[in-house]
Amino acid sequence: MARASEPDFDPIGIFKALDRARVSYIVIGGLARVLQGTDELTDGVDIVPAMREENLRRLDLALDELNAQRRDGKKTRALTGVNVLELGTDLGELKIVPEPAGTRGFDDLRRAASREYLGSGVRVAVASVGDLARMTAALGREQDEPALRMLHSVAEIERSIGHGLEL
Repeated sequence: MARASEPDFDPIGIFKALDRARVSYIVIGGLARVLQGTDELTDGVDIVPAMREENLRRLDLALDELNAQRRDGKKTRALTGVNVLELGTDLGELKIVPEPAGTRGFDDLRRAASREYLGSGVRVAVASVGDLARMTAALGREQDEPALRMLHSVAEIERSIGHGLEL
C-alpha cells in the first residue's frame, strides 16, 4: 500500500519501538556512519537483527507498532532468503539486513559494536568504524566511495587519539 506522503524521519521513534519490543539489533548503514563521525546525510535506519526465532518474533511486534510495510507492496516481511528488507514506517524508512555484505551478520558485528546514547533515553548498538568500512567496501559500489574515504579518515583519527592515550 502506497503512503499518501512520506512521513517525517524520526529515528529515535523507530529505536524506541524496537526497544519497547526488546529487539536485539545493530545499527549499520548511513546512520551508523554518521553516529561514528562521518559527515553525510541520511533519511533512514538500517539494522541487523539477531536472527534467533524469539528476537524475530519481537521484531515483528515492533514492525506492527511502526505500521511497517514493504516498499514493493508485497505483504510478507519474512527475512529468509532476503538480502535487504526495505520497509516504509510511520516514522520513516527502515531497512532490515540479515547478513550485510562482508559480514556474517549480527554475531559478527556485535563483537566490535559500541553502545551510543542518542538522547531521549535511547541507547543503540552501532557497528564499529572498521566493520562499517568492511561492509561499505564489500558492496563495491562507486557511489559509496566518499563514505568509505570518510570512514578511513575517522579510523585514522581514532588511531591517532588512541596512540596519544598510551602510557
